Amino acid sequence: MEQQSKTRTEGASADRVFAFSDGVFAIIITIMVLELKKPAGDDFHAVLSLWPTWLSYATSYLFISIVWLNHHYLLRNLSAVSLRLLWANFGHLFSVSLIPFLTDWVAESNLAPVPVSLYAFVFLMVNVSYLILVWESQDDLVTKEHKTMASWMIRLRSTVTIAVFLVSTVVSLWAPIFGFAMVCGCLILYTRPEIKASDQHLDRLGKIQKLLKHPTDKR
Repeated sequence: MEQQSKTRTEGASADRVFAFSDGVFAIIITIMVLELKKPAGDDFHAVLSLWPTWLSYATSYLFISIVWLNHHYLLRNLSAVSLRLLWANFGHLFSVSLIPFLTDWVAESNLAPVPVSLYAFVFLMVNVSYLILVWESQDDLVTKEHKTMASWMIRLRSTVTIAVFLVSTVVSLWAPIFGFAMVCGCLILYTRPEIKASDQHLDRLGKIQKLLKHPTDKR
């Protein structure tokens, strides 16, 4: 009876994490929509003149969608919620909440160097906080495959994109268009949140681990 009560409590905690996180994502998107400004005129030239707004909004909307997909995929198998995981989730949501402010600034400045650089830096913060969330949810993942190859590949992908976002943060100070393009290019790597570990990959990983534990003496 006590075990059943504990399971229900853990499940409810996980559900509350999902509900709170989904609410934050919804509010962030709503704020971005409210920041959109209508064209000054009534012709296509007035619409096209707002291209920085449409570009920054579309990129931010895509990014938030990808963040939500990866957040849902990562935490969907949670059975319990630790205090460290809660704080990691709050940190991740905090970094995502900065996107509307930078989106509006990038648009109004017509992709000026400093706004684009800080825009890339926020993307870097989102990725770093996501990597921390991966570490904190690691022990709660249910499959052995996910704990080995797939989890390692998720961390590798996050580390690589963190490096790219860091470079784009610096590059944007001199070439904001190129830095912005680097940010957009990184989004492609996250359009599919799942990273499946095939039997071939798992077998190869097992051989590498076995070799490291019992190296072959070729002398």
